Amino acid sequence: MTSSSPIGPPPLTGLKVLEFAGLAPGPFAGMLLADAGASVLRIDRPPTPNTHHQTSLPPSDPLTRHKASIPLNLKSPSGIAFIKKLISSGPPDGPPSAGIDILIDPFRPGVLEKRTLGPQDLLPLNPRLIYARLTGFRRDGRYASMAGHDINYLAVSGTLSLLGRSHDTPHPPTNILADFAGGGANLFQGILLALFARETCSPSRGQVVEANMVDGAAYLATYPRLGLKNGMASPGRGRGRGRNLLDGGCPFYDTYETRDGKYFSVGAIEPQFFRRLVKGLGLEGHPGLGEGERFDPEGWPGMRALFRDVFKGKTRDEWEVIFDGTDACAVPVLEFGELERDPGREGDQRPAVRLCSTPCLAIKQRPTGSTSTSDSNPRSSSSSDAVQHGQGAGVPGDGYEGYPLAPGEGGPDVLRSWLGWEMGKDYDVQEGAYVLSTSSRSKL
Repeated sequence: MTSSSPIGPPPLTGLKVLEFAGLAPGPFAGMLLADAGASVLRIDRPPTPNTHHQTSLPPSDPLTRHKASIPLNLKSPSGIAFIKKLISSGPPDGPPSAGIDILIDPFRPGVLEKRTLGPQDLLPLNPRLIYARLTGFRRDGRYASMAGHDINYLAVSGTLSLLGRSHDTPHPPTNILADFAGGGANLFQGILLALFARETCSPSRGQVVEANMVDGAAYLATYPRLGLKNGMASPGRGRGRGRNLLDGGCPFYDTYETRDGKYFSVGAIEPQFFRRLVKGLGLEGHPGLGEGERFDPEGWPGMRALFRDVFKGKTRDEWEVIFDGTDACAVPVLEFGELERDPGREGDQRPAVRLCSTPCLAIKQRPTGSTSTSDSNPRSSSSSDAVQHGQGAGVPGDGYEGYPLAPGEGGPDVLRSWLGWEMGKDYDVQEGAYVLSTSSRSKL
């Protein structure tokens, strides 16, 4: 691709998504869709007198970029009716295929079914609808009715048993593996598969997409699990948590503290990389570092102690000067703050995958010199072209920053563009929640 190559719209442009507000994994799936160009409308609880001037519920959700919101009371018949009208409607003078494409259900099993908003209720209203639902535990498993969090899903998937140092308890890597990789990202993948199936099958129909964080986390651990079963227990594998080649048990696949209290990572597994590491450490010819010796786990404690002492002799920056540009597989452990402060660290946030001809939307791009609140919001129409048309090759992103999305923010514009609805004509606001107007209800 050259700089003069034409840039098309983001790949999911035109898709309409309803996302029920929930905890992080569901919003993450919605954010991935929004970053790829889909129009995502989050369904929030209406603000109460105590929350009217606060941010959206849940207040901790920073995964709102490129999204809009409408407040609905799902405990009332009016809120249920609004959802069903949305699902069954299309734009004026538009084809039947122009209705809502995707619904994201982040709740525990049965929550939306009790509100008559389950697949059996909504798919008959819109046969092309992709009903995507995400749970922590398996919907059909022994833990289905239980509450849980990332650590619990990792635990019953078996993945947590692999994580942590030797002679210590299993240690979860924050909530990245189950919630986000095993949950939200897997749901996003399932939605894409269902979209592909909808367009390639005849008749074109939607379907239910089910993801859960237990199966997602287990799937991510396919390689080590197969390794344990297929005789890959040596060298340095299958010896228990924290005592293997890739889990911190091996001294040439670990992190080391430097003189200034920072850290350096080492991953020099292959012989040519290990030789370059040893050279950089100034340990050429040192006993126990030969190719025939280094994979013997009995020698690992001594090698680790040696590496630890050497790394403590210089600062992280000094080690970076030594190893930068080499094949030692040794690089600094960077923190988020310094990634954003130092442009040379390449810490600007960009889409995870670059599509060269139809790039995803820019993560965040403030117009140069702008101080306007609206201009600093990536949902604003005055934001830069990178936000509106995609972050292509060579377009830098900005730092990681979440924007609060208040109930109702951007919602009227989305309802107008999706369906031609106007506030006061097609719907009204009652006690902070959107409700269908009398004329719209009469058409149900």
